[in-house]
Amino acid sequence: MIKNKDLVTREIAGETILVPIGSMAQKLNGMISLNEMAAFIWEHIEEAADFNQLVDMILDEYEVDRETAAADASGFVMQLLQHGMIQPSGLNW
Repeated sequence: MIKNKDLVTREIAGETILVPIGSMAQKLNGMISLNEMAAFIWEHIEEAADFNQLVDMILDEYEVDRETAAADASGFVMQLLQHGMIQPSGLNW
């Protein structure tokens, strides 16, 4: 996946925040606070060659079963896609 470059990440008071700039500021009204797993996914989504690799990365980082990791990641990735925050980088996604 490729992140939209009109979103910048900021750490504020221990929280990871996505701040829309440029054209995304017109689409998204306000900042987006990410929980710990969402922040991990956002940070690593461009490194993963496909969804299964992203889930594997989550499993390496967190003590969670594959089904839960896949469900959480799928929901978040779908939201990112729907809002134009990421776009597929190839057929594997």
